[in-house]
Amino acid sequence: MTDASRPAGVTPPVAVVFATVTFVALAIGGLGVASLVFDSDVIPVTGLGPVPGVLGLAVATASFSGILFWGLRAVPPGYLTAVPCALGVFVGELAGIVVGGLVSGADPARAVAAAGEVALGWPGAVLAVAGLLSGLFGVFLARVRAERPRWTWEDEDDDGR
Repeated sequence: MTDASRPAGVTPPVAVVFATVTFVALAIGGLGVASLVFDSDVIPVTGLGPVPGVLGLAVATASFSGILFWGLRAVPPGYLTAVPCALGVFVGELAGIVVGGLVSGADPARAVAAAGEVALGWPGAVLAVAGLLSGLFGVFLARVRAERPRWTWEDEDDDGR
């Protein structure tokens, strides 16, 4: 089987998968390190439990994936696609926190306050930067036109010497 019919580079769905995994890793790592540096909680409102944070990251991740997949439809995709990815992550996180707070049975005022704290504090910025960097990475993967690594004996026109 030969790869001659497939163009070089990464297909948009594969780029979205790699960029989404990168986003989740950057978001979790960035929030953890920033939490240690600033010596504060990611969601400083008490009485909510873990559901708002988990649901917030899940909605942010889904938003990131959808926006990046939409942005990679262009030929070639532009690097400015990363900006809507960052905004989508920011808004998705806030919406997920509010819905997660309501689902967990907390007071609606606490859920909105938690989203406000994330939006106005460092966690919102960390997530937006993670979305921006991961969006740039996804666009880069879709734009690059690299060939897979080849051994010298794989060349068809070479006699192997």
